[in-house]
Amino acid sequence: MIAFIWAVIVLSLIATIVISLYGIARRPNLVKKLIALTIFGDTANLLVVLLGYRLIYPVAPPILPSLSKESLQQFVSTAVDPLPQALVITAVVIGMAVNVLIAFAIIQIYRLYGTVDAREIGKKLPALLRGGKQ
Repeated sequence: MIAFIWAVIVLSLIATIVISLYGIARRPNLVKKLIALTIFGDTANLLVVLLGYRLIYPVAPPILPSLSKESLQQFVSTAVDPLPQALVITAVVIGMAVNVLIAFAIIQIYRLYGTVDAREIGKKLPALLRGGKQ
């Protein structure tokens, strides 16, 4: 039963990644592309956290009752892997900075072209590069 639940969770995360990649690739609106990119990054981070999780019973809090060799071995065998969590924290901060930068670029594109539709920007860009008016 637990394996089925884990399979459903992982498959739903993979489906969310596929849907967000579709949004990035096929939507012409830059704001929608940014939202899809954010969903993609958050879903990938969640998938990494789940890969570092150990589902071992009995579930116990990460508190060492003593420093004996047996309790340390039990703690090491049941504790989650901290490396994916540290990498995800770093990825979240970097992702936020990238999203702010992209949002700023979208605002500037809207000010310059008057639209956030990539198709219309593609039509207006050659005229601006030639030095003509919009």
